[in-house]
Amino acid sequence: MAAPPEPTGRLPGTLFLVATPIGNLEDVTLRALRVLAEVELLLAEDTRRTRTLLARHGVRARPHALHAHNEAARIGRVLDALERGGSVALVCDAGTPLVSDPGERLVAAALAAGFAVSPVPGASALPAALAVSGLPPIPASFLGFPPRRAGERRALLASLAARPDTLVFFESPRRLPATLRELQAALGDRPACVARELTKLHEEVARGLLSELALRFAGGARGEVTLVVAGAPAGAGALPEPGASLDAEIRDQLVAGASSREVAARLARRFARPRREVYARVVALREEAEGAPKRRSQKARAPKKT
Repeated sequence: MAAPPEPTGRLPGTLFLVATPIGNLEDVTLRALRVLAEVELLLAEDTRRTRTLLARHGVRARPHALHAHNEAARIGRVLDALERGGSVALVCDAGTPLVSDPGERLVAAALAAGFAVSPVPGASALPAALAVSGLPPIPASFLGFPPRRAGERRALLASLAARPDTLVFFESPRRLPATLRELQAALGDRPACVARELTKLHEEVARGLLSELALRFAGGARGEVTLVVAGAPAGAGALPEPGASLDAEIRDQLVAGASSREVAARLARRFARPRREVYARVVALREEAEGAPKRRSQKARAPKKT
């Protein structure tokens, strides 16, 4: 009786989502290279970058472009290949497909048609940046690229002010300076990390307060950027109790020894009030508590010299 053929690991009719290096071309798995060599159809966000990876590792495969502008047109060809029992691989420029990259519609169509979709995991900037940031990796929320429109960006950042989980963004190097400033304005001056060009020759991991990083990158940056920001401090984002008074909260925190800036940053988020407005009220109440108005009134009543 003939021995059964050894399994190759290739699943007929399967769409593979293959992770590729985020920088260093050595950061690719053996399984990824085998799958890329075996599939009937290889789709890539940027065929030039994928060809560089394939050539480096001696994989003879011809990538076909799938990007945001032609994804819908490619779906029919992929489904035909899967229907014939062939396998298809999807790769993006770097990291794991669909993580802020094209492919969502293709995967949805393959699943709706009843085909298997299988991950081939590997490098990803998201866990890499979290690991080296020095900030708590769990819980963490990945927000992708912040919206480009100013109003949408402000609304998103405001909605994150009370969340205790570590926040992770992708950002373009050109928009990084403005994003750092906007994060500081919306969230307060929190610890953060800019992870730039991870695994590449000019890798840089900069840690500090948002204000410090905004100053450091005021002139912009180069390369791929992953931004990690600390979550809200415990209690800082709690909603005020019904009927809670802003003035009462300010007085309580001043008595506890908090600085005017700390109180303003904390309560502006809690009461959804402009930070400058809250800061002005903090200063006024601090002066009142220290007797500044009393001193001014006494000075006003002092008799004039004759």
